[in-house]
Amino acid sequence: MGSEILDALSIIAKEKAVDPDYLLETLKEGILAAAEKRYRRSPHLEVHIDQKSGEIRLVVHMRVVKLASDLSCEIDLEEALEIDPDVREGDVVPVEVPVGEFGRNAISAVKQSLVQHVREAERKNVYDEYIQRVGQIITGTVQQADRGSIIVRLGRSEAIIPAEENIRRDRPMIGDHIRALLVGVDPNARGPQVILSRTRPEFVIRLFEQEVPEVYERIVEIRAIAREAGARTKIAVVSHDDRVDPVGACVGVKGSRVQNIVKALGGERIDIIALSSDPLIFVSRALSPARVLSVSFMGDPKTVRAVVPDDQLSLAIGKGAQNVRLAGQLAQLEIQLVSQSQQASLEGRAAEDVLELDTLTKELGPKLVERLVRAGKETLQDVLATPVEELMEIQGIGEKTASKLVTVGAQILEQWTAARKAAAQAAEATQVAEAAQAGAGAAVGGEADAVPAESPEGAGTTPPEGGTAEGAAIGGGEAAEGSADEADVADEGVVPDASPAALRVGAGKQDDGEAGDPPAGG
Repeated sequence: MGSEILDALSIIAKEKAVDPDYLLETLKEGILAAAEKRYRRSPHLEVHIDQKSGEIRLVVHMRVVKLASDLSCEIDLEEALEIDPDVREGDVVPVEVPVGEFGRNAISAVKQSLVQHVREAERKNVYDEYIQRVGQIITGTVQQADRGSIIVRLGRSEAIIPAEENIRRDRPMIGDHIRALLVGVDPNARGPQVILSRTRPEFVIRLFEQEVPEVYERIVEIRAIAREAGARTKIAVVSHDDRVDPVGACVGVKGSRVQNIVKALGGERIDIIALSSDPLIFVSRALSPARVLSVSFMGDPKTVRAVVPDDQLSLAIGKGAQNVRLAGQLAQLEIQLVSQSQQASLEGRAAEDVLELDTLTKELGPKLVERLVRAGKETLQDVLATPVEELMEIQGIGEKTASKLVTVGAQILEQWTAARKAAAQAAEATQVAEAAQAGAGAAVGGEADAVPAESPEGAGTTPPEGGTAEGAAIGGGEAAEGSADEADVADEGVVPDASPAALRVGAGKQDDGEAGDPPAGG
């Protein structure tokens, strides 16, 4: 019996990679725990296991009494004398008890204790083995796949790829070899405690380290990565050796290296992009495989606009906007994509949204317009965005002329903007009416929301003339009536036109002794 126990412990130790001495000690503790339940009042218990024969001896120390009443801790004097002839009443003698007398329950408790300790030792071994390998790629065999999760056999151990860490379209067969990133070891997990992942960006980086020696040796470095697992990954690479092309090194001869990685990822697409210190160039590359015509900042240093050919727009956007989204993540910028025709339309609208100075010679006077244009002020918006002090630095413009120029310019812009808005609303209303007449089947109010407003031809290039109902005239009737405000303007070289619809600025008078300004005292 004893040798059979030793043989069983030896087999367990080998299969579970557990120290045999630890198993023997565990068996002793289990027997001792079972004995304490039966001999709970005994002052002392001992368990001995012969490592050669496997014999198990349980020794219970009992108190000698004339007639024992509690067999868990007392022994009759007569029986004690057979053990030790010199014993006396009140002494404590060691009594060897056969383990077989424990009964089925006690033996079952010993077995459960042994199994529990073996499991704990096994889990500790797994933890110690794999905790040092977190962040590395692990190769195993698919043992089970259920509800998106995959159980992987790793030698004596098991690992799990949770559903949230698994590529959705992965459908491995039982027995298939599979690679994954070791992301953690949970010593308290009820199931497999080794946690693997196939969705994290680091997994792709480790695959490149395995397949591309230059990446492993840090000659080529992966500086950035953006990934949507199972669909597409974009990586930005840079070479620390001028003789090594980072993209070519990662792709390999005829794509051999990158194809191995694509295969390991179940067909996931990979874009390899050369890093650039110029963010605009980098964005252009990051939108691969689409061809980009131009990239520019949108005023915000975190937002850019990329222009692509009309037939490349869908490719640049990608399925579900995936390509542009990953490119933005890679470059850490928000990317606004427009086609070439859309950009032309935007530029046309932008041109319509400014009031060119050369269209305001009637309102401002040709000489003043010429001075402003010569100074680089091509639109009325440019003039209004310029401080008065800077306007005064332009030859022929004094302090009062500059101030009045800003005031009158603001009036012109306000009325021009109002007229454009009214024209756009009128055009929109016309389109709504035409749609209703054509039997669009929708209420006019509903069509008005759906029809884009188009500016009439020439809108935005010239201000409206005459005292129209839209209030396009500058100064309106007040200028014709010679108000105090108008008198101030006239003193400063801004005089009313023959029509009350407009004011003229800088009509040949002198100011502050400069050309075009009124003489002192005048």
